[in-house]
Amino acid sequence: MRIVETNEDLAAFLGELAQTPYLAIDTEFLRDQTYYPKLCLIQVAAPQSAGPNLEAIIDPLAPGLDLTPFYDLLKRPDIVKVLHAGRQDIEIFYLQGGVLPYPLFDTQIAAMVCGFGDAASYETLARKIAHVEIDKSARFTDWSHRPLSKRQLEYALADVTHLRVVYEWMKARLEKTGRANWVAEETAALRDPALYRLDPAEAWRRLKPRGGNKRFLAVLAALAAWREREAQARDIPRGRILKDEALTEIAAHPPETPEALERIRAVPKGFANSRLGKGLMEAIAAGADAPPPEGAPNGHAPRRRREPSPAVVDLLKTLLRLKAEAAGVAPRLIANAEDIEKLAAGEDEGLAALSGWRAEVFGKDAKALRKGELAIALENGEAVVVELEAE
Repeated sequence: MRIVETNEDLAAFLGELAQTPYLAIDTEFLRDQTYYPKLCLIQVAAPQSAGPNLEAIIDPLAPGLDLTPFYDLLKRPDIVKVLHAGRQDIEIFYLQGGVLPYPLFDTQIAAMVCGFGDAASYETLARKIAHVEIDKSARFTDWSHRPLSKRQLEYALADVTHLRVVYEWMKARLEKTGRANWVAEETAALRDPALYRLDPAEAWRRLKPRGGNKRFLAVLAALAAWREREAQARDIPRGRILKDEALTEIAAHPPETPEALERIRAVPKGFANSRLGKGLMEAIAAGADAPPPEGAPNGHAPRRRREPSPAVVDLLKTLLRLKAEAAGVAPRLIANAEDIEKLAAGEDEGLAALSGWRAEVFGKDAKALRKGELAIALENGEAVVVELEAE
């Protein structure tokens, strides 16, 4: 097994990858004790057809190892970077290397187009496509501890060696069905830098407030930004500063004195008189004089032109399920519950389900169903879509 621990070894390994058409990539990291993910391993494998021993584990914790050449490789436009459920891996590459891998292929997204349902696991794809069983026993180990055991290293490398087989099978399947552009369209969203920026001013969104008055939202945003800055400065999880429920409770009933803060049940004892307590009180004061954050809910649900009929919603859900099953695509990839409600209410503007490949699979039939041009009937005990003849 090839372990890359020096800059010389890294340069040699990357040099051998110069002509490969794609790379299967995975990472192992820890985040339970830190704010920023701690990158512990990078696993890389080239196609088996590219030559022997073109797979390795790069150790980011090796003293003096400079990952800049690896991050440069991630930008190579002639090499496809293959990941599975790659959002967290991409976040690490963006935060630590300032790079968003391109071109990108995510096998979990592709699995939804290839008929494996929603959120297929790597183990499921390895079993069904590569016909191997993945040993999960090393998954929740301390990847920062050195030396790593043989079992840990074998588990880590298996995350990319079998990924090659999965990717090549999916690539062939997508080319045969003409659906490669469907996956490319979905994968492109993973390259949005906004997904990975850790802006304290946007931290309130994580709390997902459903409504509330302007003062509540302004104070909540100020508290969330304060906690985010503290967590970043200390590199500790947000919850170690203060739990989400504490922020919400404080924003709902802002204390005016440290004594009042101390009496809030969700606030730890002694917190109010600490340095953090002082900062929190300053954040409350700042929020009280600030407007609500841009994009915050206004406390009123947007009014529909008309409320969707529950029966129409159910019919559209059934149609979605039937059309997705016929196309071998996960329903969630076509439309979500909110999309269905908008369709039922006739709110078509901007709906992804009514454009591109989604319209071909589902959207056109959804509009026809609304117009009474299609029906859903039972045939031999099975639900089927029936085209109605015009009178």
